[in-house]
Amino acid sequence: MSKIRKFHQTLSSLLTIKRPPTLVIVTTMAGYALAPGPFDPFTFVACSVGTGLLSATANTVNQFFEVPFDAQMSRTKNRVLVRGHLTNLSIRPGHAAIFAAVSGLSGLLLLCSQVNGLTALLGATNLVLYTLIYTPMKRISILNTWASISRYLFSKLFIVSTGGLCIGCYLVGAIPPLMGWASCVGDVISPGAWIMSGLLYAWQFPHFNALSWNLRPDYSRAGYRMMAVTNPKLCRKTALRYTAALMGLCYLAPVFDVTNWWFALSTTPLNAYFLYLAWEFHKHSDSKSSRKLFRFSLIHLPALIILMLISKKQWHSNDNKQKETILFEEKRSNIYPVLMKTISN
Repeated sequence: MSKIRKFHQTLSSLLTIKRPPTLVIVTTMAGYALAPGPFDPFTFVACSVGTGLLSATANTVNQFFEVPFDAQMSRTKNRVLVRGHLTNLSIRPGHAAIFAAVSGLSGLLLLCSQVNGLTALLGATNLVLYTLIYTPMKRISILNTWASISRYLFSKLFIVSTGGLCIGCYLVGAIPPLMGWASCVGDVISPGAWIMSGLLYAWQFPHFNALSWNLRPDYSRAGYRMMAVTNPKLCRKTALRYTAALMGLCYLAPVFDVTNWWFALSTTPLNAYFLYLAWEFHKHSDSKSSRKLFRFSLIHLPALIILMLISKKQWHSNDNKQKETILFEEKRSNIYPVLMKTISN
């Protein structure tokens, strides 16, 4: 029993939970909270848990296939499969694959049965993008970063963004807010549904490009074709461009009635400083400027999400839900006599 318990702790704590998919879950929650629909605690929790399970699956599959490459990088050499925690317990890494399958199926089942089919479809799409496109693409092309970020615009952006390995990474990170929005209102048709996804998509470029800049020796040694390694100039330009785009998206949020104009006003200084740091990184291209940009990105995104939620334009309370129900009943009661008269005639 002690070995089984230790095995469970090894898988759950070291493989996926030691550094939990916090960003994925938080942005999913934010997408739900931002949507113009009534808040249902059960759906909110089910969506968050289901998304977390899918994220754990993606992380596990990624680590399972990249053991020989992770062993060559300082940042990943202490991961559980690399250090041999599983083999020390006389358990083969194949058990990690079983863990991934169980958590993935559980997450999809939870989303499909307790949330809705659209959210489950988005989650499945994200999982496929991360495990079957982004992970193998990292050693082939710099388009991987766009793919990971681009769990956002799916095939359209994937065709247009021909910058390399980075494409995969960014699409993957932009889908969770859509999952939250879809779980609340049941669709992602309105332009407002794409605002937070767009913000997250744009934010990931300065965040990841600054991070990868100081990890170039590691990535190069492991054979990863990251933008910072194969095209440093494009890496810096991309970070600057998307930081500027992020500021523009903040002004679109009130235009599409996602937030009030206070959001655009309050985020201007925050985005302006972010843009300044991106310009410094582009101009100097050294470790100091990249480190500053990366560290501020860790502050920037939470602040942006908080300001967006504070400035949300449409809040639905229980009273609003009751009013909508009453209005619907009134309309139905007015139609009923007309229908009966038509049928009788």
